[in-house]
Amino acid sequence: MEAATAKLGRGRKKRGKTYGSEERRLAALLLTPAMAVIALVAAYPIGYAIWLSLTEYSVRVPGKWRFAGFDNYTEAFGSSEFWDAVKNTFVFTGISVTLELAIGLGMAIAMHEAFKGRGLLRTVVLVPWAVLTVVSAITWRTLFEPNLGLAPQILEAIGIGGDIVWLGQEGYAMAVMILADVWKTAPFMALLLLAGLQVIPDDVYDAAKVDGATTWQRFRRITIPLLMPAILVALIFRTLDALRIFDLPYVLTGGSNGTTTLSLIAHQELTANRLIGYGSALSVLTFIIVMAVSFIYIRTVGGNIRSLAEEG
Repeated sequence: MEAATAKLGRGRKKRGKTYGSEERRLAALLLTPAMAVIALVAAYPIGYAIWLSLTEYSVRVPGKWRFAGFDNYTEAFGSSEFWDAVKNTFVFTGISVTLELAIGLGMAIAMHEAFKGRGLLRTVVLVPWAVLTVVSAITWRTLFEPNLGLAPQILEAIGIGGDIVWLGQEGYAMAVMILADVWKTAPFMALLLLAGLQVIPDDVYDAAKVDGATTWQRFRRITIPLLMPAILVALIFRTLDALRIFDLPYVLTGGSNGTTTLSLIAHQELTANRLIGYGSALSVLTFIIVMAVSFIYIRTVGGNIRSLAEEG
């Protein structure tokens, strides 16, 4: 009897092992088309850009081509323009994402409250997010035109910046660019945070009210901890998007007066200067920076999300 049972157990184990290997083969077959598409759409362009970054190639000089190794990267690291773009990109990202988080959180809380006309408010709030970035940039550029813009006239009327050329001076141009980005993307942040607020049960707030918790205490001890996963996800999306900003500075200022970003200088080298090798190197460096920030977020922020989810 024991021998028969052992034999049956070995047979089940063998069949289970065979079944598991068949599942893996089936999974590999099903994933192969998707992986092929990803390789064609993403991996090949990235690999080709890396290859171009290792060459000296310019369409302005016919027949000029040579393998340059890491010369383009050395030139980039030795360029003050590259480091200025790195600084501008991170300054823009840090300030804009912080403001968008604060404003988006306030908008999300307002849209979450039950009152008459809440649907209309949600629709109006999301209008800036629906506007194309190019259209938004043109609008803000027109608003801050020195002679025709409405914004300088209003600011001068209240005694602010009478002699300031907002898009023509370093620092002020960056401020306008941040303002334009916050106006457009804060609703996106609010939408993500509103989704997080809607999954918080009302019973938790009711219990806190019974215990005598004030509005600030409920916000600090209930809303923020339970909303933290949504906040962290929103920060990931917006930070990575802001690091790749291109269209807003391109249309708003053309990268002048301290508003050049990493994506913008790569575009300028590739299109205006026609330096394919050097421009590709700048693109690869931008990609590496974004991927590094993504990795840091995943390792730090992702761990916090998991721990918060387990505590919840």
